[in-house]
Amino acid sequence: MNLRHLQFFRELAKTQHMSKAAENLGISQPSLSYAIKKLEAEVGVPLFEPDGRNIKLTQIGKIYLSYIDNSLDSLSQGNAIVRQLTNPDQGHVSLGFTYTMGQRLVPELMTHFKAEKENQKITFDLGQNTTPQLLQDLYDDKYDVVLASYAEFFNEQEADNVFQFIPIVKQAIRVAIPTNHPLAKKDKIYFKDLEKYPMIMFSENSGLRPLIDKIIAASGIKPNVLYEIEEDYTIAGFVANGVGIAIMPNLPLLNQDRVLLRPIEDNTMNHDLYLITKQNHFVTPSVHRFHNFVRSYCRQTFASAKQLI
Repeated sequence: MNLRHLQFFRELAKTQHMSKAAENLGISQPSLSYAIKKLEAEVGVPLFEPDGRNIKLTQIGKIYLSYIDNSLDSLSQGNAIVRQLTNPDQGHVSLGFTYTMGQRLVPELMTHFKAEKENQKITFDLGQNTTPQLLQDLYDDKYDVVLASYAEFFNEQEADNVFQFIPIVKQAIRVAIPTNHPLAKKDKIYFKDLEKYPMIMFSENSGLRPLIDKIIAASGIKPNVLYEIEEDYTIAGFVANGVGIAIMPNLPLLNQDRVLLRPIEDNTMNHDLYLITKQNHFVTPSVHRFHNFVRSYCRQTFASAKQLI
């Protein structure tokens, strides 16, 4: 079915006058008449009938018009959205990120990105989750880009075959202890100091779990794991109430009146954070601009200065 013929039909239905509709459309009256006859032949029923010197819609034509109006309006809105999405100055970015990144990195990135004049009309929608779920949502096109931990596998295949992982910043690893804990009195804390205390561990759903496992394996200690929990602040809550200690990433905004985040002197590992996109996948100009900004900002602010978050 010819899209122009549908547009001609709507204009003729609006004017109910062949010559006036042709003039409004910028075509000849015979061309308009031919288009309408061809459309009527395609739908199999008359859409117009004589009304004195003019014409009017048939009853079926009126019903058909309501659907054509909705279809053409939806198409027009779709075209407008595509134009907006492909405009680097007025596009949209769907961003997913892990819970710890909401502490500093994501608000800082968005604030500085939106501070640049050409980015002020770019809009965002945001979502938080664990790394495995964020990767699934990225794969399902819920997000344009994800900021999360590295994953070795995704749906029983190597994740590198599905996603591009670009390292952007390193996050310090700390031991979380209650302020009234015996370890709080020590000037320096080592792995051997942790072994005798109950520990709260990240669950296997967390993108941090593989790193924590590596850190513990390298330390040689055998932790007394009491509970496994998915989210950082819940772990901090258990620590604050004296349930156990935890190895976890630095949380810049954590209130340390009840929980202290202390470095582990003999730990050599940090948490690498990544900008993640789908391999060989089209991204809009505004998303591409945000990609480039994140990489540049993190390189200048963190990597070059050898600063952890």
